[in-house]
Amino acid sequence: MTQLDLTGLTAAPAQVWGGIRLVPLVREEPITDLRLRRELFGDAWMAVEPGDGTYYTSYIPHGFVADWSRDGKWQAAYGTQLCDEYDDADDVPVRAIPMRRLVQRAGSRRLRFLPLHLALEGYLALHFGGPSVLWEEWSARAVRRGLTPRAEMAYAGASVEGLDEALRIFEIHPGQCGVMVYAADALAAAFVVPHPEDYRALHASLLQDLYGELVYQHAYYSPPVREFTAVIDDTRVSDLAGLRAAALGQLSSWAGDHDRHLAGGLLDESYQITQLRRMGRYRLTRFLPPFALHREQHIGEAITDLKGRVAYLKSMRLSEAQIRRGHLLSRLAHHDWNLEDTAAALGASPVELVRRLRNAGFDGLLKRHVVEAAQRGRWDG
Repeated sequence: MTQLDLTGLTAAPAQVWGGIRLVPLVREEPITDLRLRRELFGDAWMAVEPGDGTYYTSYIPHGFVADWSRDGKWQAAYGTQLCDEYDDADDVPVRAIPMRRLVQRAGSRRLRFLPLHLALEGYLALHFGGPSVLWEEWSARAVRRGLTPRAEMAYAGASVEGLDEALRIFEIHPGQCGVMVYAADALAAAFVVPHPEDYRALHASLLQDLYGELVYQHAYYSPPVREFTAVIDDTRVSDLAGLRAAALGQLSSWAGDHDRHLAGGLLDESYQITQLRRMGRYRLTRFLPPFALHREQHIGEAITDLKGRVAYLKSMRLSEAQIRRGHLLSRLAHHDWNLEDTAAALGASPVELVRRLRNAGFDGLLKRHVVEAAQRGRWDG
């Protein structure tokens, strides 16, 4: 378990629009040997046919292209795309797309990937390979029909109240390489890129990112949040040098308060890190939280250097329901899918645990007679 390392990034004073608070992240030294750019896909569709007559189709609005070099020189990438373009969506071939297709090399020093899809796929696949001991009924169904895909609901940034106006009117700071997005002072997402030019190019892409139900509700119902106000004691300032020192002290105080209080739920947590690709001296990874109940939890993806310092970061806050589902799957996997042991660890009866699993949509992972017995209030393990 590892914490996120945002060394080199400093929080600047926030800007507020209604219930939205944007906190700029300024990088002391821009990263020049890794650059990100946005790639638009006119008709980029992904489709999966499970085999039972149904189809899963996903529209990809945009992707990121990462370039890295040994000498620190970077050139823009042109002409890359996720897949072939089609004039008619009905003509798109239906094919299974494995996880590795979400990250693709586009040259010896170029990588393209779908922002936040890496993190969401990691969450949706969490312990979803089924029990380590496969009983006959479950394994026969899995071989015959496959696992039913998990699904989670999310909102596009364009539907989050006030976010579009906030991104349109807020000032981009000199040296800004990222932003923390808050709705009603609840951290919704963190976005970090290597270079200020990358941030200017990708600033508006936050409207096409995904946000959880909690963030949508907070933004919709929240009254205006308090703005940052600098207070300087004029009795202690007698010249311009003293005024400058006092102003810098206010900025330093704001940055420390932000990291401790507003962003603590993201930065103080320890994460399970999974490496997806090597990129020279960088690593493309995704991270999952411990799924602790009644606590702020985030999923996301990052590009880090060999010391673990973040060059790129994109996170998404989970809702309480999503945390509970991740918690249940993690506890089951920890106890080798033994329902009695898992129930004891959760302080519940096996019947209560089965009901929780059914309410979370995981009853397909349980034996049929166990579910039927639990519905009658009996335990038949």
